[in-house]
Amino acid sequence: MSAQRWDIRDSYAEHTDHVITHPNPSAVSLSVRASALVFNDPKSQNLLSLIERIASSNATALIIGETGTGKELIARHIHSLSNRRNGPFQAINCGAFSETLVESELFGYEKGAFTGANSSKVGWFETANGGTLFLDEIGDLPQSTQVKLLRVLQEREVVRVGSRKPIPIDVRLIAATNVNLEEAVKAGRFREDLYYRIKVVPVELLPLRERRGDILPLVEHFLSVYRHKLNTKDHKLAPETISQLLQYPWPGNIRELENVIHRAVLVSTSDTLSPKDLNLPKISFNRPEFTADEGNDISTPIAGHSSDARQSTRKQLEHILETLFEQAPENLYALINGTAVSKAYAYSQHNQVQTAKLLGISRNILRARLKELNLIT
Repeated sequence: MSAQRWDIRDSYAEHTDHVITHPNPSAVSLSVRASALVFNDPKSQNLLSLIERIASSNATALIIGETGTGKELIARHIHSLSNRRNGPFQAINCGAFSETLVESELFGYEKGAFTGANSSKVGWFETANGGTLFLDEIGDLPQSTQVKLLRVLQEREVVRVGSRKPIPIDVRLIAATNVNLEEAVKAGRFREDLYYRIKVVPVELLPLRERRGDILPLVEHFLSVYRHKLNTKDHKLAPETISQLLQYPWPGNIRELENVIHRAVLVSTSDTLSPKDLNLPKISFNRPEFTADEGNDISTPIAGHSSDARQSTRKQLEHILETLFEQAPENLYALINGTAVSKAYAYSQHNQVQTAKLLGISRNILRARLKELNLIT
């Protein structure tokens, strides 16, 4: 590319077929959720076509995708295209509630149902009546709640905690996960009957690195957002900056891309963004998120790694463990686990999404471990 500067609007603005934005982007500014989604890449256009075909039905949908790919945005778009568009859209994160609270949050409770229940409360299913309920990270639901959720989907009614009276509901459920539910079913962590109940219409949302045609249109969108929000100059991209944006694997997906552009706009002293403004970490992940979750064995195949390489890595680890066994330090398991988490967190420059990917665990489990280690509050 011979030009010194390149305005990505020259080539992409007129080709972006569809842009979806979160109705309240500030609500996701501190999370790993994506605040915008575009359908410019051919793979994304195929996804949009699928969404438009399934939106009018009441079928339960399961959106499968890595953290930060825009699963909630897809759910909102399905709702906006459906016959329920005038009804409520409620979105909750199943991993945000403790096991003791999740049932009362989902199904509601009656006054006196438990200590502190001074009045009755409507659950999320009742709140979403006539509309759509989006359950993000459904794989984090405890099994006791999975049983009750299955019954709600079958009977189309909820029973509040502390009550015996069923309440009819008319709710379309859209669930999402960033873990391999099939592996969770095999490991006994997720009910097989519930899995097939929510997977009536599977919607696979590819990571950003597999739909690179969306990267530059998203960059233009975020440049425009922060240009108006921060009242800054109209930034363009240097050719080498474009190259970095397209080559970087984006383990944090769209949310990471937005954060990178936000920072670049803030720190740049020129109207042309350079690679140093991006400050991309030198991290490359060959392991797809859906090949492993917290319950997988160490021998799980890793994409891009040969069998010999995996065997060599395992032998190195076994040698280190044998040395530790000979030394017999106290609390060895806690030492190994804590060291692995803390070193991965430091290696990933304190990026939780990248750390979770590196360790092959969910972000919720990582956050719990980081709190135990006093690495976050």
